[in-house]
Amino acid sequence: MKLLTEYVNFEYSREQLAESRERNNGRLVMSGILQKAGTLNQNGRVYPADVLEREVRNYQKFITEGRALGELDHPDSSVVELKNVSHVVRSAHMDDGIVYGTIEVLETPNGKILQSLVESGIKIGISSRGVGSTQKTGSHVTVQPDFQLICWDIVSEPSTPGAFVMKEARDLTAQEIEQLNQYLGKDVKVDRILNDILQWKNEE
Repeated sequence: MKLLTEYVNFEYSREQLAESRERNNGRLVMSGILQKAGTLNQNGRVYPADVLEREVRNYQKFITEGRALGELDHPDSSVVELKNVSHVVRSAHMDDGIVYGTIEVLETPNGKILQSLVESGIKIGISSRGVGSTQKTGSHVTVQPDFQLICWDIVSEPSTPGAFVMKEARDLTAQEIEQLNQYLGKDVKVDRILNDILQWKNEE
């Protein structure tokens, strides 16, 4: 299994930020595109729509329980560290191959840094973090069905496509796989199996 990341621009004007705070009792809440399926990303990878749709569906448990946390910048880890959390994903849904979502910036140390960056007009990106394998398909790499979404992180993103140096996918260590299994927990694994069964039934 490899640690995989995917980057998308997440742009917001100062007027939109002010409106967001007014509507949400002072809280900074932003909505936009979290990820796209079936398109070649800057890492040369393609996420199939069915794989991404399944992971968004499985991620609803984290959202419902208020555990859909993300970090500021991508750590080189397969788990979310509470000390580095900057935001929480409040909603995520997929429509026509695009994942749309809403995030709330938290009053944590990293959340306050994120608020300051956004309100200063700094462009940010949102990036998924997950684990799984890939397979070379012609000129690109396709993410395989064993992919598991961990979270969406906030990252820096340049205005010029391709100017950003991405971390290459790397293999997870045995310790990281064990940490990931503990992070996901048995209840999440059971939910994944049930969701897959229900999806299979719906497709019959």
